[in-house]
Amino acid sequence: MSNFHDMSGLALFFISGLGMFIGMLIAMPVFFGIARALGLYTVVEERECKVYDLFGKVVAVIDEPGLHWLIFKLGLKAPLVSLLGKCHVLDLRLDQAYIRSTPVNSEEGAPMGIGIWYEMSISDPVAYLFKNADPRGSLAANVGNSTVRCLSNLKLASMLENRHPMSQTVRDEVSPQSQEWGFTLGSVYIRKVHFRDAEMTKQIEEKVVNRLRQVTGAIKQDGVNQVSIISSTAERQAANEFAKAAAMRPQIVGAALQKISEDADISRALFETLETQNIIDGQAVITLIPKNGAVLGQLLASGRGGTAGIASKPAAAK
Repeated sequence: MSNFHDMSGLALFFISGLGMFIGMLIAMPVFFGIARALGLYTVVEERECKVYDLFGKVVAVIDEPGLHWLIFKLGLKAPLVSLLGKCHVLDLRLDQAYIRSTPVNSEEGAPMGIGIWYEMSISDPVAYLFKNADPRGSLAANVGNSTVRCLSNLKLASMLENRHPMSQTVRDEVSPQSQEWGFTLGSVYIRKVHFRDAEMTKQIEEKVVNRLRQVTGAIKQDGVNQVSIISSTAERQAANEFAKAAAMRPQIVGAALQKISEDADISRALFETLETQNIIDGQAVITLIPKNGAVLGQLLASGRGGTAGIASKPAAAK
């Protein structure tokens, strides 16, 4: 019996504990929901700010992240603020914006467009809410007006090349005014500078293409001229060398012949050999006549009345 009573006690204790857990699981969210609805507490996230106003008057500004008990900050006003007032939730994170093609004119009169990018964040929540009905739009308009006022009538070359000084000029112009509206202006950067007139852009492209063609033609012509100079120099040097060789040949041949003529036998044999070689290389026709024959008389007779019975053949060595 004692064991039965012990088990029954444990079961009742377990059931009662489970019931309390389920009750707390349901009751706690309900309790905190009612407490939040009555304005007893609030939760602020990271980089977030909550501004409470009652009847047009700011009663609390909370920008620290975490759990805050409004009943301790506002006292008995907390339920009234929750029921009759208003809570403004502001995002304090860094934001970015980009204004495309702000129209300006260069000093030369060229219509230009400037794209400007800037960062901003809320620094004064109360000023942001109540000093300007549209602070973001006003800031964008201020940035655009400052861009036109500060960057108009600049030289075209400076406008296309010096973007960092132009960005710094616009930032210095906009920052004081943005502080009054509760904004802190971060980086400002000129991202794009372009021509707004399409016809002018086309003309510039044509000029660039023509200039490139002229430069390319000049480079090609210079290359042809250099090749011609090199070729003519090489030909002149080759002609000089050939002329020197032609002038030296008679001297060399003459010296050789002079040395050969010192020996009469060698000289006679050389000239006979050269004469025989010239006869062999020539195209003359040689008639061979037998020795001690009567062919000579016939040849002479045929010379008067015509040629007959005479054999002729190309020149050959005897």
